[in-house]
Amino acid sequence: MEAEATDAPPGGVEVALCCFSFNQDCTSLAIGTKAGYKLFSLSSVEQLDQVHGNNEIPDVYIVERLFSSSLVVVVSHTKPRQMNVYHFKKGTEICNYSYSSNILSIKLNRQRLLVCLEESIYIHNIKDMKLLKTLLDIPANPTGLCALSINHSNSYLAYPGSLTSGEIVLYDGNSLKTVCTIAAHEGTLAAITFNSSGSKLASASEKGTVIRVFSVPDGQRLYEFRRGMKRYVTISSLVFSMDSQFLCASSNTETVHIFKLENLISSRTEEPSTWSGYVGKVFMAATNYLPAQVSDMMNQDRAFATGRLNFSGQKNICTLSTIQKLPRLLVASSNGYLYIYNLDPQDGGECVLIKTHSLLGSATTKENKENDLRPSLPQSYAATVARPSTSAASTVPDNLVPWKSEGQNEAVLTRSAPQKAGHPLSGGFGEHKEGGRMECDCLNRKGGQEYWVLRFLSHGTWLTPHRDPGPGCPGH
Repeated sequence: MEAEATDAPPGGVEVALCCFSFNQDCTSLAIGTKAGYKLFSLSSVEQLDQVHGNNEIPDVYIVERLFSSSLVVVVSHTKPRQMNVYHFKKGTEICNYSYSSNILSIKLNRQRLLVCLEESIYIHNIKDMKLLKTLLDIPANPTGLCALSINHSNSYLAYPGSLTSGEIVLYDGNSLKTVCTIAAHEGTLAAITFNSSGSKLASASEKGTVIRVFSVPDGQRLYEFRRGMKRYVTISSLVFSMDSQFLCASSNTETVHIFKLENLISSRTEEPSTWSGYVGKVFMAATNYLPAQVSDMMNQDRAFATGRLNFSGQKNICTLSTIQKLPRLLVASSNGYLYIYNLDPQDGGECVLIKTHSLLGSATTKENKENDLRPSLPQSYAATVARPSTSAASTVPDNLVPWKSEGQNEAVLTRSAPQKAGHPLSGGFGEHKEGGRMECDCLNRKGGQEYWVLRFLSHGTWLTPHRDPGPGCPGH
């Protein structure tokens, strides 16, 4: 059955959170409030597990967790120039550092910890917190915008190189040397982020209409995406999926955009193999004679998928994660709620909201035992796409595409496709000789169709029909 979006926020818009951040591998969410901070695990859709909570530090406006470790960095409005590093499981403070002005942002991986002030960046060795380098000659950076590769083997750092244009300085946090400068946008920067391997860098300007992706460390432009044309927006979050196949952007509007990194700019000049491809090539060649702004717009790709929020104008952050073996879009908002959507990584379209969690309400601190019994998560974000089975199982309906993994069967079902007599979904599901149960989620709605994912938590073949489907069955 499709999970209901519960605990919906009230009609009035309120800023309940001072800050919120996903950790480096998108497995945890940290929030800061007037009363302290909380850490949540993101291992389940239905259940939000609170890993840790602290009410001894008021007015927290920066809280960053190092992957799934016990190390957490906190900055409070009561001491905005002081960074505190804690081991929350032991309940001890590892160290604290004070700086010459207010701390605007903090980034960390397993090798480096960055402290960004308005006119300087401090680079620490995270193992002993020794200060390695201070970048003092950076342009004014009033928002503390910077990015750090989570891949500690390179530890690339990116920050604005100009106060008036979208120039990005790429810096090597290991060798402590400047690598290159990238002319990313005409307008000033609003967001920058690395992919998980540190091989790509994405950026957006304050206009928020165009998002670009560059290769690292040479700074060559690889992709261009258009978020919209009608209005300028403020990009509040920009993040790659862990396998770098998707790029997600949220803003102060009600739409979250997800782009697919599949069409390299250089690949568009390859020889076409069809008549339509030839016409397309001629059309794209014509853009060389058009004004630069027009030709750039024609070369930009649109969103592959979108997520609709029930609000706008609020600060929010997004991420793409694999939870319980399915790709999800997660959005945390300053109103104190976490929204979880299903994403169809094969066809895209509009993502389906399946759960809403209150981040300020009561969250369980117990482990999700059912989730612990599931197979381990796949390494690739897009690897969760249901794949056609190579077995010749004639009992599987035409609109059911099986995908098997250790101890679990999954399938994608198109709801509007007709059911054939004798197929499992035309008569519901019977008992299985090894026992088990069925779960289903609405993965995507697109073009009047609903795409469902069915999970058979069993160790065998497809279940056989014996009764009419109930109201919770997708085949109903």
